[in-house]
Amino acid sequence: MTIVDGLISSIGNTPLIRINSLSEETGCEILGKAEFMNPGGSVKDRAALWMVQQAERSGALQPGGTVVEGTAGNTGIGLAHVCNNRGYKTIIYMPDNQSQEKVDILRTLGAEVRVVPTVPYANDDNFQKQAGRFAATLDNAIWANQFDNKANSLSHYESTGPEIWSQTDGGVDAFTCSVGTGGTLAGTSVYLKEQNPDVKIVLADPMGSALYNWVTTGKATMTPGPSMTEGIGNSRVTENLAGANIDSAVQVDDQEMVDMVYRLLHQEGWFFGSSSGINLSAAVKIAQEMGPGHTIVTILCDGGGKYQSRLYNPAFLAERNLTAPQFAS
Repeated sequence: MTIVDGLISSIGNTPLIRINSLSEETGCEILGKAEFMNPGGSVKDRAALWMVQQAERSGALQPGGTVVEGTAGNTGIGLAHVCNNRGYKTIIYMPDNQSQEKVDILRTLGAEVRVVPTVPYANDDNFQKQAGRFAATLDNAIWANQFDNKANSLSHYESTGPEIWSQTDGGVDAFTCSVGTGGTLAGTSVYLKEQNPDVKIVLADPMGSALYNWVTTGKATMTPGPSMTEGIGNSRVTENLAGANIDSAVQVDDQEMVDMVYRLLHQEGWFFGSSSGINLSAAVKIAQEMGPGHTIVTILCDGGGKYQSRLYNPAFLAERNLTAPQFAS
């Protein structure tokens, strides 16, 4: 038995899980990095820890300080856990199109949550920009700035990428994940490409985002949307994403994502959030393109508990012309 030393040491080193049904039907090994097993319940714990530690090392964050961030939820949750552990206050700006469950979790963790109207990044009232402005008014405070703070991608270069390489014994043929800040794809892709330039790196994008077009055409123009997914897709190329080493991109629409998460819930028992559904759908597309015998790795970003009022609510789905698949009991 391995014993880790407290909360900080429990972030990362998550297992790779074989998704049996998808592997068997594609003839590929489709493996998911179980990021829902981090203490804050998502992949964002890694970035949260690295950003706080970087601010501590630089002297920008002193004992008793405050961390301010604009987030769709999971980075805020990760920051709240890390800040509670390190003795900092957390103030979170969230757009009002996110699930109530995430707001409730943040408040339970002791974070101050400011829910603001959802507006594009170009608008000065965008949640990220509001967070940055407010942090600048405080003493002994930082704006985490996850989208453009490269401690985010560094966390995945130093942890996620090496873990995947080790866990597959260097046998990973392709890696895919969706992008919000771009940190996961950027850091992981650079590390894996350094080990083997032939590893295929694929950006998975929901509809209503500009990143598929950015990869495939070089222009960050929006695709039709919106998507009901939370925290992924973007209208711009962040500082983190700009450092990614990407070969191609695939798009996954909302109904494909819904079908995936409901199928895995009812047929295998997995309870995943929408980002994981996008990622697994993309992994299947890549497996079908590459053919049998390959190892495809993706990120199981978080569990489904934060999305019960939306993704797992048939009435909510019906309002968006989406169908909750039915499975025999």
